[in-house]
Amino acid sequence: MALYDTRYNETIAADDGRLLRATWFPARDPRGAVLLVPAMATPASFYRPLAAWLAESGFLTLTFDYRGTGGRAELRAERGDILRWAGDAASALEALVERADGLPVTWLGHSLGAQILPFAHHGLIDQVIAVASGNGYWRHNVPAVRRRAPVFWRTVVPAAIATAGYFPGRRLGIIGDVPATVMRQWGRWCLSPGYFEVDVPRIRDRAARVTTPMTSIWFTDDELVTATAIDTLDALFAGTPVEQLRLDPAGFGLTRVGHHGFFREPNRELWASVLAPRLAALPILDLDPASDRDPGWAGDGLRTASVADPRPAVPAAAGTPCGPAPRHSR
Repeated sequence: MALYDTRYNETIAADDGRLLRATWFPARDPRGAVLLVPAMATPASFYRPLAAWLAESGFLTLTFDYRGTGGRAELRAERGDILRWAGDAASALEALVERADGLPVTWLGHSLGAQILPFAHHGLIDQVIAVASGNGYWRHNVPAVRRRAPVFWRTVVPAAIATAGYFPGRRLGIIGDVPATVMRQWGRWCLSPGYFEVDVPRIRDRAARVTTPMTSIWFTDDELVTATAIDTLDALFAGTPVEQLRLDPAGFGLTRVGHHGFFREPNRELWASVLAPRLAALPILDLDPASDRDPGWAGDGLRTASVADPRPAVPAAAGTPCGPAPRHSR
């Protein structure tokens, strides 16, 4: 059973009236606001250390849980899918903007949390920071996950759902607990080269309308998502330059970061060196297409920082797994 934030025991209302579990982390004399948008099967409580640090650093922060993830009965009863979860994230953004009262807003999306950006009102966002977020097509996974993905999606997942009424990932030690409707849709996406396009044929047009400055952060030891997956998702956002940071944990004196490690308390050095300067630098990019780009800009609109050097090419301070990778510890 997932664990949830109860610090303020609050809820926010989704657009259909459904109440979502949420936690506000207020800041004294705030200078910005941050929405932490979670990965698949990752409860809001996982992001609590970072949210508290952001609040202490002067950023009003909101965490929330997607609907249908509050325990076995709720998991079995849930009929919403990933697109419905995207609507939950959009509603959380609107709640944050209302309370932020004009402060610059950052969408900080982890894996799935950045994939669903095109379905939010991105005009309300001043910048996007995507962490470990890539296209989830199974052939873009790392080899160990890729070898097992077809059997996982076509055999393991249907059998597990038929037995439990939801995907019991925590018991299986794979991914985490996920409602059946979400897991089935995710499987369709992961088995399709177009990923989202299975259910959203015009996803490219929708994503291209995003003009918000974006930073895409990926660590070279990610156990789920490859550089190809990151590049494929980043390229979908054709309407805005994407600053790509491909970072080697060793450059920060760390032995391991992986898919979830950026958000863990022991790795808080990453928050200060990678995240803080970008939050402090709003607005971080000039969106005027007539403006001169500095020499770091590649012709495809993507900008890549050095893998070996943790200091990115601009002033310094995600992919979702699509196979049976081991569940991360929380």
